[in-house]
Amino acid sequence: MDKNPSQRKYSVGGVLLDRPFKIRRLGHFGLNVKSTKNSIEFYCNLLGFRISDPMDISKMVPDGDELKKIGDPCMYFTRHGTDHHSLVFMQRNVFEALGRNTLLGKDVTVNQLTWQVNSLCQITDAIDYFENLNVPVSRSGRDMPGSNWHVYPYDPEGHRNELYYGIEQIGWLGRSKPSKAYDRGFHQRPELPQIPEYLEVEKLTEAGENLTSGFQHPENNEPIYDVEGILLPRPFKVVRVGPIGLFCKNIDLIVDFYIRILGFKITQEIVWNGYTCKFLTCSTEHHSLALYPIELRSKLEYPFETTTMSFGIEISSYEQLRNAVHYLRKQGCKFFEIPPELTPGIAYAAYLIDPCGHILQLYFGMQQISSNRESNYLVPNIKLESWPLEVADFVGSYEGETFLGPLG
Repeated sequence: MDKNPSQRKYSVGGVLLDRPFKIRRLGHFGLNVKSTKNSIEFYCNLLGFRISDPMDISKMVPDGDELKKIGDPCMYFTRHGTDHHSLVFMQRNVFEALGRNTLLGKDVTVNQLTWQVNSLCQITDAIDYFENLNVPVSRSGRDMPGSNWHVYPYDPEGHRNELYYGIEQIGWLGRSKPSKAYDRGFHQRPELPQIPEYLEVEKLTEAGENLTSGFQHPENNEPIYDVEGILLPRPFKVVRVGPIGLFCKNIDLIVDFYIRILGFKITQEIVWNGYTCKFLTCSTEHHSLALYPIELRSKLEYPFETTTMSFGIEISSYEQLRNAVHYLRKQGCKFFEIPPELTPGIAYAAYLIDPCGHILQLYFGMQQISSNRESNYLVPNIKLESWPLEVADFVGSYEGETFLGPLG
């Protein structure tokens, strides 16, 4: 066991780093919600996320029948692209009944903040790393559905993070893996090396498994909107998840965890009405994680007592973002006002209240930061009512990773 694991160097794919892993991006995000029914209507029917798999937890625990009496026992894995899931939600009272909130505060509604690394050995090395630093870990192994290898460390205020490698990809058939593939699930640290996924598929084929028996999301809306040349059921397309905003009781303690333990970097600090807010990145984007003092929750008159300040989703273009706002208003959705100064790095953003009170940040254009670029010259976030029909090119427009695959 390392006596000072935070002071040594680790070879990560041949590159010496301060940790035995390198976080590359936010892969997915999870929420514990008041109503899964309302969340499906909002996130899937209105915003266009697709259910990859509904996982009935009552079938996996001894007192499953009692769990059903509490509420919907399913955890819903949903996606906006080919990753098996980019947004996960389950009913909060069911989550609490399972005893999975032992480290959570009463207002922590984050189910998980999930960060991608590039190899399985980074996951197994991270397990030892967190143990040596006495970081609380929920569990490790490989969950099904989704097939991603992972470890779940908690931050000091009970937000459950996940580091993962190798999430299942859903292709042009739109179907997830068959349930027989769940035999390759792990509930502990895996031995290395593991077989590649194509051999897992070959073994299923040899066993006579129907590879097209997985779940397929039913799209109930007709594709009637011309979205830049493609007919879609909505006049916009979600192309990315993140950033995440959190309210913190001790912002310095939380910043220390994400920088020293997980390897994030601060890109910008702002002071708004006397409150210091900090913006952190794990890649080249202006921020992957925004941290705000908990006192701002009441100052901003948040509609729900949660430590989740916002959950960001990027829309494919500025035109589509404007169309999304118009469409969602017509559907009766409620918007929330957040001062533009609190979201640097993003020029155009609108804030939507989901059915359970969480704030969703719809935006286009995230500034990208490199080692020789400053983070403070992006045009200021413009209030929704002042958005023009068209805008000149700006820092952050069409920068960063692009959406892979067709829009629909």
